[in-house]
Amino acid sequence: MYMLTGGEPQHLQARLPEPIHHDPSTTPRVLSILSHVLEKLVARNDQLSSGGEGGSAGWGKNLSAFHGVRPPAISLEKYVERIYKYTKCSPSCFVVGFVYIDRVVHKYPDSLVVSLNVHRLLVTSVMVASKILDDVHYNNAFYARVGGVSNAELNRLELELLFLLDFGVSVSSRVFESYCQHLEKEMLCNGVVERPAITHNIDDVTEISVEDTQTSSPPQLV
Repeated sequence: MYMLTGGEPQHLQARLPEPIHHDPSTTPRVLSILSHVLEKLVARNDQLSSGGEGGSAGWGKNLSAFHGVRPPAISLEKYVERIYKYTKCSPSCFVVGFVYIDRVVHKYPDSLVVSLNVHRLLVTSVMVASKILDDVHYNNAFYARVGGVSNAELNRLELELLFLLDFGVSVSSRVFESYCQHLEKEMLCNGVVERPAITHNIDDVTEISVEDTQTSSPPQLV
């Protein structure tokens, strides 16, 4: 499991189930495009923040809850594929999650999506989107295990995101289609193609230090 842990390393008490109904050879095209768009955004913002006044001054304060001490070792591409592979949420959840992130950065333009916060923003946004879009979805505890954070931290990040959005989590079909068109244009302009899906060993651990607290709740389908 990839861990974005705080303090001492955390370990799974039980293995995540092997994913089902997952084509091991390909990942939905929209996930590849989304990974590419976020990677470009993060690369640009990392340069901007490093050229600023130093420290968190270049990031803004509104996304500070999502910041880690250092960037996770897992790439965005692999992280997106991991979330899709194990949670089995619909690809539309990633588009809607991207809408949430975009809404936040437009509402708080001084706050940048950078390598220190993008992973937590992504897993939190996709989880919230899955609760809105999917009839059947995993709960926070399961998403926390897949995303490599504690259940307590993901609960806190979910509330943080909802307040940043003013609980505006509805996305109209018109807005959804406009974001799909934007992602499609990115693909055409940058030649993004479908990539082979990555295979993960669920017991692999990648650690990054963040401050969090510990609680637990049993993973279940809701």
